[in-house]
Amino acid sequence: MSIAKKQRQCCISWQGLVPYRVAWEQQRSLVAERLADRSLQDMLLLLEHPPVYTLGTGSREEFLKFNPQESEWEVYRTERGGEVTYHCPGQLVGYPILNLCYYRQDLHWYLRQLEEVIIRVVAKYGLVGERISGLTGVWVEGYKVAAIAIKVKQWITMHGFALNVHPDLEGFSRIVPCGIQDRPVGSLAQFCPDIQIEDVGQEIMTQFAEVFGIEFKTALPIADNCSLKRI
Repeated sequence: MSIAKKQRQCCISWQGLVPYRVAWEQQRSLVAERLADRSLQDMLLLLEHPPVYTLGTGSREEFLKFNPQESEWEVYRTERGGEVTYHCPGQLVGYPILNLCYYRQDLHWYLRQLEEVIIRVVAKYGLVGERISGLTGVWVEGYKVAAIAIKVKQWITMHGFALNVHPDLEGFSRIVPCGIQDRPVGSLAQFCPDIQIEDVGQEIMTQFAEVFGIEFKTALPIADNCSLKRI
């Protein structure tokens, strides 16, 4: 007689508009806790950021069209992979803190799973989300609507995905997004003008639970005393 595998639980934390440095430090704290105690439950942070530019570990500053030392915009170099990207209100950001030992210890698999979540979400709005060979993210009709970049430490994940729901896309004009010169950035609002970020967030939760085979639980309060240095 076989015994059904117990469904893994994941805490969801919908946090609204959060400064990048606060969410970054919160992720670091959550990862540290799970490295110390691997029995802790997984987390999914869903939020928006005020305008901010972030670069991955090996990102080239030549993809910034301004001097980060003299700019009025916040710029952070982080430990994630990938090139420069832009966050702002109207973009739904997801930071999964998952222990991949409970899923699959395969980073390519994990990236494809995050893409699959986004593809299923946009399908609910009648849109076809596409992958492009050799690149990470999701495109709709040639426009990149979701960027994905991660950091994994001893199979505990941080950073994640950013889905453009209805952001002001002007900020992307100051960079070469993800280092890709010839593919435009877009948003779901281009195709669904009345789309609401709260509705998309609910759909993210539904599809994330299905793709990863988890059950969501209660939220985690946000930290408010974090400090990180800008570039």
